[in-house]
Amino acid sequence: MTNVRFDFIFVSMYIPRLLYSSLAKALQYFPAVLITGPRQSGKTTFLLQEGGKGYSYVSFDDPLERNFAISDPNGFLDRFGDNPVILDEIQYVPEILPYLKMRIDQDREQYGHWVLTGSQQFQLMKNVSESLAGRIAILELLPFNFEESEKILEHNLEQAIWAGGYPEPALMPQKRDFWLRSYIQTYIERDIRQLHNVADLRQFEQFITVCAARHAQSFNMADISRQTGISQPTVKSWASILEASYITVFLLPYFKNFGKRLNKAPKIYFLDTALVCALTRQPSSSAALAGSMRGALFEGWVVSETIKAFASLGRKPDIYFWRSHDGLEVDLLIQVGTKIHPVEIKLTATPTANHLKPLNSFRKLAGREIAEKGLLICRVKERKALPDNNQALPWHEFPKWLRGELEKA
Repeated sequence: MTNVRFDFIFVSMYIPRLLYSSLAKALQYFPAVLITGPRQSGKTTFLLQEGGKGYSYVSFDDPLERNFAISDPNGFLDRFGDNPVILDEIQYVPEILPYLKMRIDQDREQYGHWVLTGSQQFQLMKNVSESLAGRIAILELLPFNFEESEKILEHNLEQAIWAGGYPEPALMPQKRDFWLRSYIQTYIERDIRQLHNVADLRQFEQFITVCAARHAQSFNMADISRQTGISQPTVKSWASILEASYITVFLLPYFKNFGKRLNKAPKIYFLDTALVCALTRQPSSSAALAGSMRGALFEGWVVSETIKAFASLGRKPDIYFWRSHDGLEVDLLIQVGTKIHPVEIKLTATPTANHLKPLNSFRKLAGREIAEKGLLICRVKERKALPDNNQALPWHEFPKWLRGELEKA
C-alpha cells in the first residue's frame, strides 16, 4: 500500500497557523505529539503543510485502514519501517495506542516520530493518558483565530462573527451557508450516532439548537430539561458530548475556593460564532449584530478568541466570569501568572462610567496588585485611557494584545 507523503501534497489558500512554534518544540522533545481539535479545524492541512517532510500519512476515516489497524496492529505499524508517521483521526482506533507505547519504549529518544490527530476530547484523552503518559505532547488546533484570518476579514466585526473560524467558510464565503448546514448534519448523524450512541437524533438536534439560543448565558440544566422534555441527567450527558467535540465550552464562575466554582452554574459558549448564527437562523451578518443576540455573539467571539490565544501557545485557558452578590458581572477574567485581567465586553463605541462599575468592583475585591487594570473590549477605533486605571481596547486589537500578555508570562 502506497503511503501519502508531504512532498506530494498541495493545498491552495493555506494560512499559516500560530500553533506552528508549539508544534516545532513538541517534535523536538517528545516521541509522540497529539493534535486535537474540532473536526474540520484544519488539523490535517496544518500537519501536511507545516509538520515537515518525510512523514507517512494514514487517515482512520478510511475503513480499510481502520480495519487493518484493529485486526493486525503490529502488521499495520511494521509497514512504515523507520519513517515518521501521521495517524489521522486516532479516536477511531484507540486499540492501537498500547502498540505505539511499546514501540516508543524501544527508543524513547526518537523524538517526533509519531504524530496523531483526534477530534474527540474526553475519551480520547483518557485512552492517551492511560497508554502514552509521559511520552506524548498534547496540542489543540482550533478554528482560525482573528490574527490568522485578519487579512481576509479586514477588521470587519460583522464578517468575523458571521464567517466564524472554520477554514472552509472563512476562506470561501460563497459556500458558508451550505458548509455550515452540512457540518451540523454530519456532526449529528455521524459523530453523535457513531461515537456516542445517541438514539434520538431529532431530539439531540433540538437540544443543540436550544443551547445555541443560550449562547453566552448561564447553563441551567433544569430550564433546558423543561424546554426540551429531556431528563436532567441526559442534558448533562449531552452537554458533555458538545464539550468533548469542541462545539461548546463552559466558563466557570470565579471563586477563590475552587470547590465553589464546581457547584455553581457555568456559562455556555459555542466555540464558533458562525455555528451559533446558523443554529439560531440569523438571516444575515448585519441582522446578527443588530438583533437580540448581538451582545451574546460579540461576547462569545471575545471568549472564543481568548481560548484560541491560549491554545496557540500550547496552554490550557485559565479563564472565568465573575458575578457579585448584588448582580454586577464581569464578563471575563483572564488569569496570566499571578495577575488577573478583568474584561468587560460591550458592543458600544462610546464607553461610559456604567461600563466600568463591574471592573472597579472586582478589582477592589481582588486587590489592585492582582487586578491592576480593567479592560473594556468594545468598538472604539483606538485605545483609550479610562478613569480608575481602566482602558478601552478596540475589539480587533484584543487577540494580539492577549497573545502578547501570555508570551510575556
